[in-house]
Amino acid sequence: MKSTLLKLLKFLPLLGLFSVADLNARPGAVIHSDPDTVHDWCNKVTLAIPQIKLNPCVEAELTPVAVTSVKGRPIMLREFKPEQQSAARVLVIGGIHGDELTSASIVFRWMELLQKSGGEAAFYHWKVIPVLNPDGLLSKPPRRVNANGVDLNRNSPTLNWRREAPHHWTAKTGRDPRRYPGTAPLSEPESRWLHDEISRFRPDVIVSIHAPFGVLDFDGPPPGATGVEAPTRFGRLHLHRIGVYPGSLGNFGGLKQGIPVVTLELPHALKMPTERELAQVWSDMLKWLRINLVERRPAIVPVAVETSRESTGPSRAAQAARQAADDPWNLCVLPRAVASGACARPLEFWPAAVF
Repeated sequence: MKSTLLKLLKFLPLLGLFSVADLNARPGAVIHSDPDTVHDWCNKVTLAIPQIKLNPCVEAELTPVAVTSVKGRPIMLREFKPEQQSAARVLVIGGIHGDELTSASIVFRWMELLQKSGGEAAFYHWKVIPVLNPDGLLSKPPRRVNANGVDLNRNSPTLNWRREAPHHWTAKTGRDPRRYPGTAPLSEPESRWLHDEISRFRPDVIVSIHAPFGVLDFDGPPPGATGVEAPTRFGRLHLHRIGVYPGSLGNFGGLKQGIPVVTLELPHALKMPTERELAQVWSDMLKWLRINLVERRPAIVPVAVETSRESTGPSRAAQAARQAADDPWNLCVLPRAVASGACARPLEFWPAAVF
């Protein structure tokens, strides 16, 4: 009887009745930051990623969230709150794919900058997840997928997931195990927690870091819906809008939820950019945030994006994004976009699934 009940409880989140996080803790709850837990986590992460040093990791004031990975490893979070209550909210996510080491390294560098008092970054409310996929990172060798063999960037509840995700995995990737979307949307504890955290935090912008394609991508509603325009470049990463995939964060956040999603694809999965390049990326990102979330913010109040966050239905921004997209595929993944010259690089340049 108990076994049957537990199976039912695990199935209910797929119906949208409540989240798995609710089974473990109140929404948004974090576990008390035990120094031994944080030190042990940092020790393992810094051994896997030599660019990250132990002391800065321990001193980053990371806190484990209430949900753990498949193997029970902590998912760490750092929050930076500004003095003003109405500050724009930025969610930063690294280490979605465990074998993209630089995607976590750069987030640790950003946290060091955010810890310094003052500066332009202090005007925003940040939530930072340096490693969403600790099981993938700490595998030997590190691997893209989580401990269940699921690509977390194909497991978000995008439109028509149950039809589109399996079809794309089979027809477009040849059943590539590195891009397995899972048996159902939000089948993984890591993706379920991220989904719930997006709902709780209600970010104005999501910044996701990947590697190694060396481009800047953007998914979201038209600028008129949110006031946020796609960035043209962060450092030497230039904008190349390559589209979305079933279950991807850009698809879920940018198209379904109407939240602008900026994806940095660093040039190398193992080698960090130079200090000069890192500084330029950070400076360009802050400038883009200022222009789109501060200077243009008064003009977007009538669009009622804030109200849509409290609604159970799609926001006007999300509806506008869908109308602009014609279907779940967007921009450079569409042959007509390539034919019209809208993409800087031909469709054949991109692998069957990039992120």
